[in-house]
Amino acid sequence: MMLGGDMEQRLTSLRTSTRGRFPAVSPSALEADLLRAFERCEIEVLFQPQFSCVTGAVVGGEALARWRHPTLGEIGARDLFAIAERAALVAPLSRHVVARALEDAATWPANLTLSLNITPEELGDPRFAADFAALISRSPIAPARLVLEITEDLLLRNLAQASGALKALRGLGFRTALDDFGAGFCNFRYLRELPLDALKLDKVMVEGVPGDATALAVLRAMVQLAKALGLAVYAEGIEDEIQRAAITAEGCDYWQGFLRAQPMPSDGVVALARTARGMGHG
Repeated sequence: MMLGGDMEQRLTSLRTSTRGRFPAVSPSALEADLLRAFERCEIEVLFQPQFSCVTGAVVGGEALARWRHPTLGEIGARDLFAIAERAALVAPLSRHVVARALEDAATWPANLTLSLNITPEELGDPRFAADFAALISRSPIAPARLVLEITEDLLLRNLAQASGALKALRGLGFRTALDDFGAGFCNFRYLRELPLDALKLDKVMVEGVPGDATALAVLRAMVQLAKALGLAVYAEGIEDEIQRAAITAEGCDYWQGFLRAQPMPSDGVVALARTARGMGHG
């Protein structure tokens, strides 16, 4: 059952209202710290390796932003972008992350893909597709090796604008993926109206699999739906071999999770891809 737009927005607000807030630090101080973080090179990019379900080989990595705050320690991507949104710094932060990810991944083997998360602010900008294509043109990485990930929260804001931007980028050779599917309301309209190449199943979709018969049935249905639409399927949050075997048996194409690798620097992805396990032989 789909909820009305007002209800969706209220629930989305409830999910995000506490992001980017730390009891010991005022929001204004955090926002000021973030502005200085660019100059201090405190924003780094790590990569979550992605694996083929069939061969076990490394196929690429998802770029994830981290803020090494001098007193709070590591601040993850969701909190970081929540702080940036309050400080009106989402656009420069995103450009920084994309530029850094492209620079780091330029040393990867040509068979590895790079997944980049696209923010609502970016996709809502009519100039985004052209600006993003111009940024990528300065990188040696071919558009076909880039997967642009968008989330359902993003699409709640302007589906028509998102669809238009993705069509323009896809026409230039980029690939697109709907991220965190299953974490929100599973609006199947997105699968019908958006130009997608892949569906990324949130970790909640694999919790309890394969022991929970209901969870397994839902996973099976989602994979079958994606396959009927010609979409590749990624499973996120894989933490044990039983889950990995289950999603492989159900037809998922790729997976990522702590089972084999946590987010790591760029050179770690290259090293992992060159190992026996990274090439699917371990």
